[in-house]
Amino acid sequence: MLLITCPWCGPRAQIEFTYGGDAGKARPADPDALSDAEWHEHLYLRDNRKGPHDELWQHSGGCRSWFKARRDTRNHDILATGPVDADFDSTGSDET
Repeated sequence: MLLITCPWCGPRAQIEFTYGGDAGKARPADPDALSDAEWHEHLYLRDNRKGPHDELWQHSGGCRSWFKARRDTRNHDILATGPVDADFDSTGSDET
């Protein structure tokens, strides 16, 4: 069973959480200017990186808060969690 640490509620089973997507992918500044092909690329095409990856999660079965998690895609270990604006690279304080 995968345990995810909610920054506010503590460790909980994965079943309490909903995956929200890539935390590093920014929404386009002018969405109306994008073509259908560009929207398709933004919404559906992702890098399939191996190793640590920042993701958005919601504690949907608990406090309902959104947060950022750094997960290692090779083994699914959760390396860190913190608020959505957490900067795991510079602080190191969000380690779980």
